[in-house]
Amino acid sequence: MDDPDGPGGPGTPDGPATDDPDDPFPELDADHVDLLQSFIESHGFLSWLNLAVEELDRGRVVMSVPYDEKLVNPGSPVGSIHGGIAATLVDTASGFALRSTFDDPTTGSLATTDLNVTYLRPATSDLRVEAEVLRAGRSMGYTDTMVTSVDPDGEEKAVAVGRTSYRLFRDATRE
Repeated sequence: MDDPDGPGGPGTPDGPATDDPDDPFPELDADHVDLLQSFIESHGFLSWLNLAVEELDRGRVVMSVPYDEKLVNPGSPVGSIHGGIAATLVDTASGFALRSTFDDPTTGSLATTDLNVTYLRPATSDLRVEAEVLRAGRSMGYTDTMVTSVDPDGEEKAVAVGRTSYRLFRDATRE
């Protein structure tokens, strides 16, 4: 499905924001991060995961989940975290990254239309996800994500990568 906006259309992050009051992508501030963290804390599943916002920019979000035994695959000899947690991080971070491109990230909504996660290796420590918007048009948005974890040798490595598509509802009503 083609998005009628074309490359660089409305809602597409085109680089760093400026101080221009007419800039469609002004900087997000600490209030936006606090608002997002409050939403997470009020959400049963996301708060249960102890999901935390580390960074938030227009078109990009970094979040983390601390290692916890409750997330581990039963009987795993290495204590690997269940892959569904990585998939949740891909979907959640992607949605928040796309919302950050809305004129007002607190209004409107979105719906996942495609979620693809490729698992690369077991995750055995804290998880960190970075989601970046590839394109955010008028009605469709696309992201790339990477989930990382520190391996037993102390190196941060990719444990999963994801690509998502979303239907964007930029105002409060769905069409």
